[in-house]
Amino acid sequence: MPAHDAATTDVLAQGEITVEMRMPYSSNATFLVKVSADNLSVRAIYKPLRGERPLWDFAPGLHRREVAAYRLAVAMGFDFVPVTLLRDGPMGEGSLQLLVDADFEQHYFTLFESREHLHDRFREIALFDILANNTDRKSGHVLVDHADHVWAIDHGLCFAADFKLRTVIWEFGGEEITDAMLEPVRRVASGLPLDVSSLLDDDEVVAFSERAAWLLENRVFPVDPSGRRYPWPLV
Repeated sequence: MPAHDAATTDVLAQGEITVEMRMPYSSNATFLVKVSADNLSVRAIYKPLRGERPLWDFAPGLHRREVAAYRLAVAMGFDFVPVTLLRDGPMGEGSLQLLVDADFEQHYFTLFESREHLHDRFREIALFDILANNTDRKSGHVLVDHADHVWAIDHGLCFAADFKLRTVIWEFGGEEITDAMLEPVRRVASGLPLDVSSLLDDDEVVAFSERAAWLLENRVFPVDPSGRRYPWPLV
């Protein structure tokens, strides 16, 4: 079943959620679940609000940022964020994201070196991360499925008002952003769609518009002269 098939989205939105296991190595409570409805079932990643550990620089509700990132990607015309919905699950409200059937031996570092034909998709993710102000783009958050489609996951640490981009994708720093690549930015530069802005604070919405304006004016991927704007761990 295609990752963005309407039937898949319907199952995620309405199906019964059954927890299969807690995902290892996650800083917050993250669960692999099965979602079933009308004789169909899909697997998904469930991140409940109750499972979040407190952070000094983000208010509780990282699951809402996961959903905001998906909705932003849709508004920009990008198809690399798996379907992500707000749901009331076994542990209360949380985000529910379709599980990607990926080759988990591959991640951004390995893919950048071995698959040059995917570089434009990585540029799109880099552009998206600037707008979303992603503070945690690890290499393992970039996946490829068995159809060679690239996916970007884990967007809970996005949309802060203060610019603090942290990412492993710096290979395009200083490179001009083409008109064609800026077109998705123009779609949202005049204002975030309501279904995105309603999930964020007012100052975060203002900061988003400022980042969009910066991209349209400067038309280049930023560089990191400090060498410090990397997440940890890198993968």
